Amino acid sequence: MLKLYIVDDDVGIIKSLENIIEDNDLGKIVGISSDSEEAFNEIQKILPDIILVDLLMPKIDGVELIDRIKKIKKDIKFVMISQVDSKKIIEKAYDKGVDFFISKPINIIEIIRVLKNVSESIEMKRKLRKIEKMFKDTSSNKKEKSSSIDELDYIKRILNKLGIIGEKGTEDILKICAYLIESNSSIFDYKIKEICDITTDNSTAAEQRIRRAINKGLSNIAHLGLEDYMNEIFNRYSNRLFNFEDVRSEMDYIRGKSKSGGRISIRKFIDSLMIEKDMNRKRN
Repeated sequence: MLKLYIVDDDVGIIKSLENIIEDNDLGKIVGISSDSEEAFNEIQKILPDIILVDLLMPKIDGVELIDRIKKIKKDIKFVMISQVDSKKIIEKAYDKGVDFFISKPINIIEIIRVLKNVSESIEMKRKLRKIEKMFKDTSSNKKEKSSSIDELDYIKRILNKLGIIGEKGTEDILKICAYLIESNSSIFDYKIKEICDITTDNSTAAEQRIRRAINKGLSNIAHLGLEDYMNEIFNRYSNRLFNFEDVRSEMDYIRGKSKSGGRISIRKFIDSLMIEKDMNRKRN
């Protein structure tokens, strides 16, 4: 059961949140505080999974409290609760690491929905860490690895053939694929930001890394086609992982015949990886 900590200078809000959490079995409340400095000291010792924090707190405001805690344990999740509606202040809160912002007065349905979403994200990240640990454990016998690890290994080999295994975005791609395998879902069930929110702490940066990696793959596959149109990798993946028209546009760009190259689609690329993985599983 996930551990929750509540920080709010309004005792009535604390009591309402306690009742909602306990009545709906949303986690175990391991601490409450109406004093932000006291909360900071306790949180360092308890290290809860989720912190519900008010924005307008005396001594240390909610944003500053989050910033301090993130420096100690960055994977703690934060739900900020406030009556403030300033767009700039809310954006600052998100920049500092808030996962969800709930406006006062609190709504029971919204509290339940948000905490369930955060909890699911935490649980999935824990599963992903286990998969990654297994994936990186090269000393293990391959027969002992789970089927999901075998499938990720096959996807990794494809990315290696595209020449992008060393790109930072490749790790993000593998995390997304691991999540899709584990949850038995499709990339088209999510917006890119939504799935990056699940698999990483900074969805914007992750999406940029992924986009750069796939663009690099497009460039590499186009170069292969220019060097040898009958190249096995070019023939296999130019029309499976990308739209062939975009590969041709990239080839024209490399030749200097066009001012812009081909476009990429993150969702098509990842979906195509999953299809390749499924086809390999059927063959074996």
